Amino acid sequence: MSAIDVRTLPGETGMVEAPRRKWLPFSAWHFLLMPVAIVMLVPLVWVVMTSFETLAQTQHFPPILWPGTFQWHNYPNAFTSVPFARWFWNTTVVTTVVVVSNLLLCSLAAYGFARIKFLGRGVAYFFLLATLLVPLQVVLIPTFLIVKQMHLLNTLGALIVPNLANVFGIFLLTQFFRTLPIELEEAARIDGASRLKILFVIVLPLSLPALATLAVIQFLWTWNDFLWPLVTIYKESAFTIQLGLMSFQGSHATDTNLLMAGNVMSMLPMLILFIAAQRYFVRGIATQGLKG
Repeated sequence: MSAIDVRTLPGETGMVEAPRRKWLPFSAWHFLLMPVAIVMLVPLVWVVMTSFETLAQTQHFPPILWPGTFQWHNYPNAFTSVPFARWFWNTTVVTTVVVVSNLLLCSLAAYGFARIKFLGRGVAYFFLLATLLVPLQVVLIPTFLIVKQMHLLNTLGALIVPNLANVFGIFLLTQFFRTLPIELEEAARIDGASRLKILFVIVLPLSLPALATLAVIQFLWTWNDFLWPLVTIYKESAFTIQLGLMSFQGSHATDTNLLMAGNVMSMLPMLILFIAAQRYFVRGIATQGLKG
């Protein structure tokens, strides 16, 4: 029996086509994305390089892009010259409590808007989203007065209580919950499960991509917040990292090398979190089209 040429077999296009040879090991879009990525990485690389320079090198013009001799002692000096460990701990406590509370409270509110029908749900959701149009500067003074009446000024509670939940998190989780198949929840309701059990046992495990996205975004907002701590905190022992970095900047001089070293150390937790949660972003994009 003679061999059969597979190229002559009929297929969807009438003939099986030979696979096309790829001339590039990557997508052609990388030619556009790689220069953009390089441009965005330049400030980060500059900060890292400056953290290894001497103070004189940081003030040189034109700027010195390569320090020559790396000043590794800038990092321990930045850590010990100010109570950096205390500020790092304060920021970690505030950020952790805020992220956990947002995941819990925003999930409860979002599930109510996504699945529970009640009178005025659409109107309440509309006015809730309308608050996203109000800038922070407009509500800064009223929020400050409320925190003052609660006797939370100059404490970590002043940074935690106003940020226990946010409208963006409610909106993000509400839209994601609506994409989940409702048949799973209906089956659980038939078996006698309560709303809270359905939320924590069925809905939240299926919403890990959205929860990870909200956690990372809220982490970045809280960790990098500068304006609100500047208004409510004036005691050095209660400073956050972003507020404490001002200590390297004086009225007549700035320790630029130590300031950049402190910035690099403050960025490490964000980079670690982003790398750890990156795969959930991919899953979130892949499940956005899921509809029950």
